[in-house]
Amino acid sequence: MTAVDIHEGFMREALAEARLAEAAGDVPIGAVIVREGRIIARAGNRRAADNDPVAHAELLAIRAAAVAVGEWRLTGCTLYVTLEPCVMCAGAIILARVDAVVYGAADPKAGAVRTLYHLLDDPRLNHRPDVLGGVLAAECGQALTDFFRRQRAMGKK
Repeated sequence: MTAVDIHEGFMREALAEARLAEAAGDVPIGAVIVREGRIIARAGNRRAADNDPVAHAELLAIRAAAVAVGEWRLTGCTLYVTLEPCVMCAGAIILARVDAVVYGAADPKAGAVRTLYHLLDDPRLNHRPDVLGGVLAAECGQALTDFFRRQRAMGKK
């Protein structure tokens, strides 16, 4: 199995979390955290479900991973997320010391990893994870496009 196959496999798991989030009425964004080749945490967006503006998939997965490993430092972990992280999530990734971030679709409106900002590359910060973007980008992006198209058709924002 190649590295591409491995990344795509874990991104498909994140997409499964995104579909669960959508089924619960949320924006279809999903995340999984992998350590030693095994998923230790998974989450989908829960902003609408929990009426919580910070219940992003990445933050929920980071919290679950910290519980799973028994500490707040997530060294040795890779975060897979279907959409490029925002500023808030990029900050949490840095604070949690996640080793690597793999994301699907770029986010032209809020992307803080490669699109609008490059927070994870800032040399002034004490932690800089490796980043790989564009894994299953078309699939990840299509899930969001379809969701927002349906929302607009129903008169929702």
